[in-house]
Amino acid sequence: MALRDSFSPLLIGAASLMFAGGLNGLILPVRGAIEGFSPLTLGLLGTGWAIGFIAGCLLVPRVVRRVGHIRAFGAMTSFAAVSILISALIITPWAWIPLRALAGFCFAGAAQIMESWLNEGSTTQNRGRVFGTYAMVNLASNTAGQMVLPLGNPAAETFFVLGAVFYALALLPTALYATQQPKPLTEVKLDLPTLWRNSPIAVGGAFLVGSANSCFGTLAAVYGEAIGMSVTVIALFVSTTLFAGAFAQLPVGWLSDRSDRRYVLIGVSILGIVASSFFVSTSPRDLTTVFIAAACFGACLHTMYPLLVSHANDHATEGTFLRTSGGLLLIFGIGSIVGPLIGGGAMTIMGPEGMFMTIATCHVLLTLFALWRVSRRAPVPVEDRTEFQAVPAARNSTPETVALDPRSTHAAEH
Repeated sequence: MALRDSFSPLLIGAASLMFAGGLNGLILPVRGAIEGFSPLTLGLLGTGWAIGFIAGCLLVPRVVRRVGHIRAFGAMTSFAAVSILISALIITPWAWIPLRALAGFCFAGAAQIMESWLNEGSTTQNRGRVFGTYAMVNLASNTAGQMVLPLGNPAAETFFVLGAVFYALALLPTALYATQQPKPLTEVKLDLPTLWRNSPIAVGGAFLVGSANSCFGTLAAVYGEAIGMSVTVIALFVSTTLFAGAFAQLPVGWLSDRSDRRYVLIGVSILGIVASSFFVSTSPRDLTTVFIAAACFGACLHTMYPLLVSHANDHATEGTFLRTSGGLLLIFGIGSIVGPLIGGGAMTIMGPEGMFMTIATCHVLLTLFALWRVSRRAPVPVEDRTEFQAVPAARNSTPETVALDPRSTHAAEH
């Protein structure tokens, strides 16, 4: 069966993988907070995940070349399931941190292999539709994994087992349906000097946005538990920011296609500072206020990275989309290592608002750097820009996600 005949089995597998990833990412900080782990050690979970995720993006292509896609995918999903099951058996942060790194490595590897099949089976005529559908599956499944948490007791082992079950289920579509293995995985090497010459704002911004986004993604549940949110409210709180960010990409992208993207980035960053400062200065506890503020915050937080990618590609030469966007993704990942560590330390010292103080600091630095760069370089004419396009959540994206993007000339060659 040719892969392009039906994407449904692959998308089902991707949904299972993203569901498990979303559940795994939320149950650990929630359970850790219940167990009394400090914010700093919980922040290290995010740091471990980011280290493992970057390592997976860089190393798994070599594994695939050695043993093939199906065997490599089976190994990734198996180790991911094992990592979450052992986390249920050994309740200590010093076991959870390396296990979280293992999960990040396996998740990155499994996602790359899954996406390579989608990439191989799509054509220039349907690539945009496949990419858009996959982006929606990514968001919906990740959110569903988080939203299942209120249905049970996070202090029990149920959700650890459920996460392992869905990691294992992700293996079935590739094992049973994908009889034709795709070409080798996309490899993207980090060429920082070239990226910096291309767009300093994108390089510095990817690092700072990665720090801010990973700080929130790792510690939002810890913040919610610290201010007295129930598990249901925590899941809704995190999901609200994700959906607000998804919906905001359309107006932000429309505006950035018609004006200097740097000014749009500065405006969004300033709004992010205001939203973060609101949480710091008022310490809201009324749920209506919290959710309105969370929606405004998420609309800013999750639209900055697509703006940076679009700005970088405005300055890139023809045919370098994959190298530029893939490199920025790795820089985002490096920032993701730092953010949870600093945010966890800030929460340990200053209380739950320390998370938003860390994020606000990242956005202040981004705003100042972008303002300086505006004075140093003229904007790209509107007619010479690439069109803004929403991208899946960067924390779950791999170089193979970039290759699947219809703007990637490399992808079109498959």
